[in-house]
Amino acid sequence: MTPTLNYTQISKVLQKGIFICLFCSLLQLSAQQDAQYTQYMYNTVSVNPGYAGSRGQLSVAALYRAQWVGLEGAPKTQTFNFHTPVGYRGVGLGLSIVNDQIGPTSETYFDMDFSYTIQLAAEKRLSFGLKGSVHMLDIRFSELNQDYTNPGGPDPTLQQDIQNKLSPNLGAGVYYHTDKYYLGLSVPRFLQTSHFDESSLSTAAEQMNLYLITGYVFQMNPLWKFKPTILAKVVQGAPLQLDGSVNFMYNDKFIMGAAYRWDAAVSAMAGFQVSPEFLIGLAYDREITELGTARFNDGSFEVILRYDFIKVKDNLKSPRFF
Repeated sequence: MTPTLNYTQISKVLQKGIFICLFCSLLQLSAQQDAQYTQYMYNTVSVNPGYAGSRGQLSVAALYRAQWVGLEGAPKTQTFNFHTPVGYRGVGLGLSIVNDQIGPTSETYFDMDFSYTIQLAAEKRLSFGLKGSVHMLDIRFSELNQDYTNPGGPDPTLQQDIQNKLSPNLGAGVYYHTDKYYLGLSVPRFLQTSHFDESSLSTAAEQMNLYLITGYVFQMNPLWKFKPTILAKVVQGAPLQLDGSVNFMYNDKFIMGAAYRWDAAVSAMAGFQVSPEFLIGLAYDREITELGTARFNDGSFEVILRYDFIKVKDNLKSPRFF
């Protein structure tokens, strides 16, 4: 008698099958990607240490991203960072914690940022940044349902979890900005780190990620500002990732915009400058690949909260749009 499956069982099988493919790809790819953000324009310090201290006061931000909601084991990212200028000598310091989760895999980065800024003119500054980081890797193989991957029984190579495997790294960046324009080039991690040896199930190595980020704020009239931005990421062995966005700000409070990730996704964004100090940003992504048409994929959601500890409000013309 041929066994039958109902819709719920089929959905679970498909979800687990896709997750296993994603997980195996994560282990086998030699060009592993850094965390992905739609609201990168508000989270620049995560990819460029030269940004540290550039806002002129202590700035604290927290970001949460849930990717491919509805897909079991889909990626989730949590980011917390703060950075501040130190004294009056152009020095900036920052700390970032980034946690990436996909299924039983968890990666956490602890980053320390240092920047030194040269004032080229009244509103023109060039910053040089260094990033020191520690990467912590956890893989809970014991959580995998191995009946789907190995009909003959559990694979003995997947029985030992990897816990708190640490690896150090270094990065650098340059960041130029005025009150309306910015341009940054950075490599957050120079060192290639192999997470598995030759005797392991597979090899995953972190490659250098080269980032170019730029944007310009146009004052359209006394109430409206318009800001296009571009983020390009180049990784050896992976396709070029290109993100473009346009945002409009009304009355220095309400932000609305859209973004496009080349051959991957379209996004809608909204933000609210609650006060000169406090920003709330939201984003929703929809895949334009075949994955985006899957019934169990409800898209990706992202929220960011940022607070600037402004000391001298009389000198603040309007909230920074980047």
